[in-house]
Amino acid sequence: MTTGEPLIVLDAVNKWFGPLHVLDDVSLSVGRGEVVVVIGPSGSGKSTLCRAINRLEPINSGTITFDGQPLPAEGKALARLRSEVGMVFQSFNLFAHKTILENVTLGPVKVRREKPAAARERGLALLDRVGIANQADKFPAQLSGGQQQRAAIARALAMQPKAMLFDEPTSALDPEMVGEVLDVMTSLARDGMTMVVVTHEMGFARHAANRVIFMADGKLVEDASPAEFFANPRSERAKDFLSKILTH
Repeated sequence: MTTGEPLIVLDAVNKWFGPLHVLDDVSLSVGRGEVVVVIGPSGSGKSTLCRAINRLEPINSGTITFDGQPLPAEGKALARLRSEVGMVFQSFNLFAHKTILENVTLGPVKVRREKPAAARERGLALLDRVGIANQADKFPAQLSGGQQQRAAIARALAMQPKAMLFDEPTSALDPEMVGEVLDVMTSLARDGMTMVVVTHEMGFARHAANRVIFMADGKLVEDASPAEFFANPRSERAKDFLSKILTH
């Protein structure tokens, strides 16, 4: 159930942490330009799934391919893959001793060997795009959480990735800052960026996703359009989850 040709394909992926089976035979295909939102209760394997796609979390069995190539195990090929898959975490992971603009331009200059002037110009354009161009010369500690997360998104975009992974990008934010980050993500989705988003934000899942994946106990339980999933979840597990989350 993908919209474009597959960019990310997981086939029968398994992952254990000791005796805990965190990814249980997960198969999933994400098309180019598709926005797939992964939801489910805590401990269901969502973040592990997200981290497996760029091999931050190695898997025990199964295969993952990105843009037609199997995930490299290590070395330069893995670094190249990671430069093509942007990742935004719960914690912003910005370098505290570098300015916001330096954070955004570091990867393109060091990894992609871009000329500093060109990286700077594009970095400023990206900061403008996420609404914080006026914060370029400040340090992370001088920004709000929402601004830091938007800087982290700009930093990921600076590598010109083919896909973006978001692992609960708003869960560390104060409620009033969540909207500003989701707005940036929604505009990325609208512009055709391939995205896999692990989130508890049901409004984003409803309005920005092409597909909603529901996970529970390491299994991929449902894969449906947002309209289908929210109106008529098929599994008892999903019905139970939605009844708890949508009444609050």
